[in-house]
Amino acid sequence: MAGGSGPVTIQCYEHGKIAIGDFSGCSFATISSRSSVTVGNHVLIGANTKIYDHDFHPVSAVLRKSGDWTNHVATKPVVIGNDVFIGAECIILKGVTIGDGAIVAAGSVIVKDISAGEIWGGNPAKRIKGA
Repeated sequence: MAGGSGPVTIQCYEHGKIAIGDFSGCSFATISSRSSVTVGNHVLIGANTKIYDHDFHPVSAVLRKSGDWTNHVATKPVVIGNDVFIGAECIILKGVTIGDGAIVAAGSVIVKDISAGEIWGGNPAKRIKGA
């Protein structure tokens, strides 16, 4: 439990699905799904990391004002492979796939796919080192 500030939150809306593999763990993380979030085996998710497969609200101001957000929120699955290490305070956004054995530096915002064995960091995250 590294530097936590709250509970682990696992949240599914409507048809959301969350699958977490064997021997994976997290500290004070939030995982929220409207479609699917898949976490592989032996994955370490750092303290206060957020994983979202959706936007929480429509981009359009008109739609936000309407109050009917259900059918107007963008969503795409998130897939995290096996043996991935995600540092503390990361944000992983919709549509991202993180390959087996990848490492995500603390405080990173992940908006693009990460190939197996790569190291990424920053905001927005960029490749630091290849496989």
